[in-house]
Amino acid sequence: MIEGDGTGSKLVKNDSRPQTGQLGEEAAYQLLLDADFIIRERNWRCRSGEIDIIAEYESRFVFVEVRTRKEGGKFGTAVESVDHRKRQKVRDTALIYLRSIGKSNALMRFDVIAVSISRQDGSILACKHYESAF
Repeated sequence: MIEGDGTGSKLVKNDSRPQTGQLGEEAAYQLLLDADFIIRERNWRCRSGEIDIIAEYESRFVFVEVRTRKEGGKFGTAVESVDHRKRQKVRDTALIYLRSIGKSNALMRFDVIAVSISRQDGSILACKHYESAF
């Protein structure tokens, strides 16, 4: 939440988004490990963007966008938040990653893992894996 303090400056109070995102990414990571995915990278970055998790599964690179939301949020579901612009950014970044490791022609897919967290205690309520989401 951003609030003014009467002086024209803005103070950030109670912004738990980084912790919420980190909790969701850890849950997604564990979900993939439990499903026998080989994790290659976490939070891989380049100038064009970031990919939350890069994994391999059944001879295919899997680029995973993790979206975490607190239950009862007013901004839609986690999956709905992966808009056209974000999908394109992940695709572009994935191609750069594959080129950087010399695997430009590798098979790939794009997944989304949606994580729902309790507002009360921050516990994971649901962690759903959408394969070939985009």
